[in-house]
Amino acid sequence: MAIACGARRIQGGRQVSLSTTAMGIFGISRGGDGSGNRKLTLQDVAELIQKKECHRMVVMAGAGISTPSGIPDFRSPGSGLYSNLQHYNIPYPEAIFEIAYFFHNPKPFFTLAKELYPGNYRPNYSHYFLRLLHDKGLLLRLYTQNIDGLERVAGIPLDKLVEAHGTFATATCTACRRSYPGEDFRGDVMADKIPHCPVCTGLIKPDIVFFGEELPHRFFLHVTDFPMADVLFIIGTSLEVQPFASLADAVRSSIPRVLINRDLVGPFAYQPQYNDVALLGDVISGVEKFVELMGWQEEMQELIRRETKKLDAKDN
Repeated sequence: MAIACGARRIQGGRQVSLSTTAMGIFGISRGGDGSGNRKLTLQDVAELIQKKECHRMVVMAGAGISTPSGIPDFRSPGSGLYSNLQHYNIPYPEAIFEIAYFFHNPKPFFTLAKELYPGNYRPNYSHYFLRLLHDKGLLLRLYTQNIDGLERVAGIPLDKLVEAHGTFATATCTACRRSYPGEDFRGDVMADKIPHCPVCTGLIKPDIVFFGEELPHRFFLHVTDFPMADVLFIIGTSLEVQPFASLADAVRSSIPRVLINRDLVGPFAYQPQYNDVALLGDVISGVEKFVELMGWQEEMQELIRRETKKLDAKDN
């Protein structure tokens, strides 16, 4: 299937072709891929999905989809978590997620965990967009860097979800390796206590991937998922943490890649392809634009209304 090529970015409410930017920054022209193909637009991607020519969507999501829920990201200067960890009394920001430092002093991590623990926040429009993709049978898999669990709360089934950096939903004793539901230790975390194994008294660690630890086995589903995908959406991520970031280049070169993000990142910045589309700025606004092109506004509103009602009933 021949796919139209190119990309566009949002600036000041209008779309500006990235081809001029690419020419200026990279010294290349993106007027085409050498075969005469025209630039790809978001409208083109929407039409490919509507015509069912693209129906195996893989989504890569980062902290940017959760910030509208009130959860700070990690790397934004001034407002990110790494910029506001001085009161945790740690030698440097990343130490809070280093496994060696955790064993030396777990208190800073559990202080942060109290803020991030599931139940403190609710999904937003972006999470429910991903749920709608699943409901429509379009979502092959969602790969998320987030540890807040809001994809689960939004109703995305676990078999469609790869929590690349782990989850608070389960926890493991670092001594005897027994596994527990994360909720078993919520009371300790909220009471500013360090959780310990009820069997051997070893230190309990939520199944969050720290620096220096292996990724979950499910992460390696990418070996089959990304070659199968016929469209890739990348939403709200800096694409700075490896190996997650490398997945942006793991799809076939012929398929559309759509970036909805505050800034150009990863290959969209340093090696843009003819079939890349970039919507820059507010993530929610970018998702809303795509939903509008697909004609899904009423379905989104109904989904959010229904799921919000469920969460309200649960809280009460």
